[in-house]
Amino acid sequence: MRIIVADCSAEYSGRLNATLPLAKRVLLIKADSSLLIFSELGSYKPLNWMTAPCTIKELTPNFSREKDANHVSEPSQTSFSHETDGKGAEKILRVTADKGSDVLEVTLQHVYSDESYDLGEDPGLIKDGVEDHLQRYLAEQIERIGKGAKLVRREYPTAIGPVDIMAINAEGEHVAVEIKRHGGIDGVEQLTRYCELLNRDPLLAPVHGIFAAQTITPQAQVLAKDRGFTCLILDYDDMKGTEDDSLRLF
Repeated sequence: MRIIVADCSAEYSGRLNATLPLAKRVLLIKADSSLLIFSELGSYKPLNWMTAPCTIKELTPNFSREKDANHVSEPSQTSFSHETDGKGAEKILRVTADKGSDVLEVTLQHVYSDESYDLGEDPGLIKDGVEDHLQRYLAEQIERIGKGAKLVRREYPTAIGPVDIMAINAEGEHVAVEIKRHGGIDGVEQLTRYCELLNRDPLLAPVHGIFAAQTITPQAQVLAKDRGFTCLILDYDDMKGTEDDSLRLF
């Protein structure tokens, strides 16, 4: 990762033309040649950027043409391009899209800092409270779907995909549980398909449906009720044992 702090301006041309006037900014250049321009204030998003696949060239402008017409400054990475004006600039970064005609050209008038860091391999973002965590906690606390319930298995296989949880209620009947972080109509439709298929099996029928999520939209609640399903609101903190909050079954 290369981080540059500089007074810079930028021109973007291609599908969209955009200009950034001269100001002090931070530039991030990633190993895949992506370049992102940030300012101190405003959104967390970059002001302008070019993402991979792209090619970056670092050009050193020729400041001394009048003094020595035959002199061309040596560039940091690539040969100097006479197409670049760059008057008064220390460096010019030209990023071109590998697919398409988009070009981002950043003119660095004054560089305050130019540092590179080897960040190594990133393990990626580990999210807390994702559907897999909700599924695991609910499987471990299966009586949250009803007293006397017993777990059959997680990821119960069907011909159209696995059901998040298959359980047996206190009456000995099967219950298919579909789990979402934020429950919408699509999730109810998914549970409907599972239950319709499972209820064709005489060894499983009747199969009831429970739609479980941290939040469920009013439209999804209405549809679930119409389909004969139960909606279960999951409190993730409570399931982790970090809070004493109520579980709502309606």
